Amino acid sequence: MKKVIFTVLLAMLLTVVGCTPERQATESFVFTDSCGREVEIVETDSIAPTGAMAQMVLMPLASDLFCGLASDWSSDAERYLQEELLRLPLYGQIFNGKGDMSLEEVIRLSPDVLIDIGETRPGMEEELDRLQEQTGIPTVHIQATLDTMSTTYEMLGTLLGRQEKAEELSLYCDEIYQRTEEIITSLDASEIQTVVYCLGDKGLNVLAKGSYHAELLDILCENAAVLENPSPSGFGNEVDMEQLLLWDPDWILFAPDSIYDSVGSDPLWNRLAAISSGRYAEVPQGPYNWMGMPPSVNRYLGMIWLTNLLYPEHTNYDLYEEISRYYILFYDHALSEDLF
Repeated sequence: MKKVIFTVLLAMLLTVVGCTPERQATESFVFTDSCGREVEIVETDSIAPTGAMAQMVLMPLASDLFCGLASDWSSDAERYLQEELLRLPLYGQIFNGKGDMSLEEVIRLSPDVLIDIGETRPGMEEELDRLQEQTGIPTVHIQATLDTMSTTYEMLGTLLGRQEKAEELSLYCDEIYQRTEEIITSLDASEIQTVVYCLGDKGLNVLAKGSYHAELLDILCENAAVLENPSPSGFGNEVDMEQLLLWDPDWILFAPDSIYDSVGSDPLWNRLAAISSGRYAEVPQGPYNWMGMPPSVNRYLGMIWLTNLLYPEHTNYDLYEEISRYYILFYDHALSEDLF
């Protein structure tokens, strides 16, 4: 088991492996995470994301350092990911999702650092300290929201000694976010679309306004799903058809593998103006849902796609070119036009 604190002397004696010109991997340093915790790090040659969101954010920057996976890839991931990523052992998630991380497996894999990325919640500092104590592995948290993802990558670049690639990713996230913000702020109030995002096998779960998972919707449109207690879960709040009819949004989005294919011929769903007029769409995925699940960097794909869907007259970019650019940068994959 690795100790959390190592001396500088020991760090100097270790063999240098996988160094970058920006920082030698064996130099001990103190990293301050988004909770304000100071964590001493010696090496970052092997890392373990704590959940699916962290796994996706880290993948374009440091997938070669993964000792295993927090979350299984989707069924179509082999189209986009390198084979060695698909074969990594699964150790499970903590804090998010199922919370099924096997501490024994993490300890056996012995990463140099555990990296949590996502929403910074009250009480998180104690959770991280406890996990670090249980595993003996330095554990850090880095906040990530759509408007702070550029900073997320800057912090990761510092942590992992990969500032050059991190800066490229940071600049990209900032560029896409700023462009989208400019488009939305240029709209007249009458142009802003009301939208409901439906999930589940019946399509009757929604991402409520103000919830972490609805962040993208709340930026791009008027999220009609206003509920008193927004669920923190990615599965959203369960509602009924009567509630959907009361909201009667301009557009309805359906999660992948939901009931999108059947609603057009369903008399009940056709009572909604969005369905009867054809203003509904299925969110694309590959290798993950572009709108969330997890609510990670994949949402920049959703930002590009949904802005174009809702406000095509205000988007002056080629959708295929923009999506292809993302796949090259984040997945190192040249997207075939017939798969788009």
